[in-house]
Amino acid sequence: MSEILFATNNKHKLEEVRSILGPDFRVLSLSDVNCTDELPETRSTFSGNAEQKARFVFDRAGMPCFADDSGLEVDALNGQPGVLSARYAGGHGDSQANSRLLLKNLEGVTNRSARFQTVIAFIGSEGAIHFFEGTIGGTILNETRGTAGFGYDPVFVPDGHSRTFAEMSLAEKNAISHRTLATGRLAAYLKEISR
Repeated sequence: MSEILFATNNKHKLEEVRSILGPDFRVLSLSDVNCTDELPETRSTFSGNAEQKARFVFDRAGMPCFADDSGLEVDALNGQPGVLSARYAGGHGDSQANSRLLLKNLEGVTNRSARFQTVIAFIGSEGAIHFFEGTIGGTILNETRGTAGFGYDPVFVPDGHSRTFAEMSLAEKNAISHRTLATGRLAAYLKEISR
């Protein structure tokens, strides 16, 4: 079983990624390696933030690791909240406040198209960086629906579906999500290099 460090302490993300990668990988979190530092996220792109976090953790832990940066891009808001998705309403990770602000900013707007995007930056033991992306399109509702998931899941209905991510089970969401797509590409790469 390969051991790999995921640069996060977000339990939701960790659970999703462990579920996607499966039993071939032992996915450690930052708390497993006693890393309590605040991770830097000062870049203007998902790939820039993912790389910055991965390098920060690799330099401290010295083991293969990966970091992700994900967010919601809304067409009518010129791609906002984008890299500021977790801090859209000010405080970091206040999902309800972020969703409320998003719905307020979309009041009266008919174009509700949006996409969730994830970029994963992986650094192997040799120190080279590799990127893996995943995107899923969808629509922003006028209200929240569902209690599962996190972030903007209660207001986002993926294309081809009638329920929000928050109305789906973890398995249903993991079958189609942006993080699944990116993590699946990471897993394929890891399996390839471990042959």
